[in-house]
Amino acid sequence: MEQDIGEKLQFITRKLELAFGCPVREKASDLLEVLIRTILSQNTNDRNRDRAYENLRQQFSTWQQVMQAPVEAISSAIRAAGLSNQKGKRIKEILQWIHSNFGTLDISEICQWPPQQVIETFCRLPGIGIKTISVVLLFGCGHDIFPVDTHIHRISKRVGLITSTTSAEKAHQILGKLIPPGKAYSLHLNLLQLGRTICLARNPLCAKCPIGTVCNFGQKLAK
Repeated sequence: MEQDIGEKLQFITRKLELAFGCPVREKASDLLEVLIRTILSQNTNDRNRDRAYENLRQQFSTWQQVMQAPVEAISSAIRAAGLSNQKGKRIKEILQWIHSNFGTLDISEICQWPPQQVIETFCRLPGIGIKTISVVLLFGCGHDIFPVDTHIHRISKRVGLITSTTSAEKAHQILGKLIPPGKAYSLHLNLLQLGRTICLARNPLCAKCPIGTVCNFGQKLAK
């Protein structure tokens, strides 16, 4: 079973790189920026996330200022992201936890830790799940870690990489060990592109899909 999924993932990776290109890794981003942006992205779209993040940084020029600000001020700054009261409280608590445990708001040392240690350490914090910390490891540290977001979770079910009842958390465990080595970054970004443009949540454009020949969902529709 794992061999079949692994082979399908290799095929999907190749097809998506032919369709969308092979993304070139950008310089690793500031870890706290990646972390806070990912928290803000929960239950909203990229546009609202970016508006909230930019407003937060306009209101507070340093992470130290964010940490010391009242929760109400943080929540007001990130209102565009939705669930601002919850996210504002979590952001402040996470920054306080980081400062207490690292003695600074610089967490760059985690890139030298084993990825599983990073996951286990940060997933204990409210507001940080496996997807959030996987995004930090992929984009902030440059690790070959595969985050499963809403788009990738949906596509993985439709294609048949996971079952229809597999949770996003479980999908990380299943897919993470089967992604072709060195291809987590490319496959993650290309699946996002596929989910945003073709494999839509509603009315997917299956006729245009570059991986339609191996998609269980698409094959059923074609019958």
